[in-house]
Amino acid sequence: MSTYQEYAAKIAELQQLAEAARKNEIADAKARIAEIMNQYGLTLADLAGATKVKSVKERVAVAAKYRNDATGETWTGRGRSPKWLEGKDKDQFLIK
Repeated sequence: MSTYQEYAAKIAELQQLAEAARKNEIADAKARIAEIMNQYGLTLADLAGATKVKSVKERVAVAAKYRNDATGETWTGRGRSPKWLEGKDKDQFLIK
């Protein structure tokens, strides 16, 4: 029966073999990629352009539509209405 130290030694040896195999596979992949890039005349800039970049829309602040004159609080009219407006006529607080 094997001991813990023997298993640990086998694991270390297998990890070294796996790392060596990984390095060889990466080298082969780089060589194939370079060959394809040379064959089609591609550059790194060509590859970078392959990804789609989402445009970021600039957020524009929405003007307040309602104001509580007593506290100075405002509301744009979007989203959930504030507590100070509950049960009251919105037209009374409309900013003109």
